[in-house]
Amino acid sequence: MSVGKVTQEMIDSVVNRRSFLTGAGAVGIGAAAATLIGCSNSMSGTTSVMASASTDTATQIFTAALIAEDLAITTYYNALVGAVIKDPNLANGGTAVNVSAGGSVVNVAYLQAALLEEVQHAQLLRTLLGLSPSGSGDIGAGVPATFYYPTGTFDTLANFVPILLALETAFVGAYMTAVEEFASMAAGYNGFSSTQANPAMSGSNYTQADLILYAKVAASILGVEAEHRALIRAIPSVTIASPTIGTTTVLPANNVNYESQADLTGLIVGVGGSSSTAAAALTPFLASSSAQSAGFSFTTANSSFSSVITAGVTTSGSIPSAE
Repeated sequence: MSVGKVTQEMIDSVVNRRSFLTGAGAVGIGAAAATLIGCSNSMSGTTSVMASASTDTATQIFTAALIAEDLAITTYYNALVGAVIKDPNLANGGTAVNVSAGGSVVNVAYLQAALLEEVQHAQLLRTLLGLSPSGSGDIGAGVPATFYYPTGTFDTLANFVPILLALETAFVGAYMTAVEEFASMAAGYNGFSSTQANPAMSGSNYTQADLILYAKVAASILGVEAEHRALIRAIPSVTIASPTIGTTTVLPANNVNYESQADLTGLIVGVGGSSSTAAAALTPFLASSSAQSAGFSFTTANSSFSSVITAGVTTSGSIPSAE
């Protein structure tokens, strides 16, 4: 049986939604994440992922993506429990699981479904990295346990939408870059090695077919993140005459002909020594500063997310099949 076949069976067994609710416990944004990813850092108990000389490895791609997914889980969860959920365009003074009359069950359900989807993505990445589905091994793999947001992010829709929009745009660019890098690995192109270790199976390497499959998987996740980007833009009540929330124009909700890669040249390692990486883009959310709120714990979000999901809100589907 090929490594790809074994890996897909592992994935299929982990990304069952029921296991999330019962087993798991229910861009240009900055430039210093390299201090957290790729070299030593001061986070207690954190072992950093060491960067390769010139290009990302498969393990680094999965790790960078897991950081993004943990950040997304933390973001959506805190929106569902924060003051922003009371906005008239969301629960209208109610809660995520008890939307008041006049609120938007549809918009709240979008946030809930997005949270479920990000949880599934994170579980997939943990499987590929050989980590515990509970998230208990994330810190040891170099993934932060706490994320930091601009003060007031979860207080109002005007504060929340631009931040989430920036994050989802960065996620789209990151997965687009992952597609390119896995394709380059499969082809042995542009300095990428086709010999890539499988972190979930010690001593084994991915086949070319595996790398092509992961390019396809990254593309499938990219599509979901692009949907999130459009849906968050559809939440505020705007008009042609007044299409902005804060200083961000959100009409029309889907306003791009092509998704943007945001000039990223890598996930953790920038090709050609460039600092334009997904890791750098997510920097402000990885360290506290005078402009950032107190940290929000991923552990809390991961262990409590099922409490903010309305019964009946579900997501479905598994990764694409290998050709």
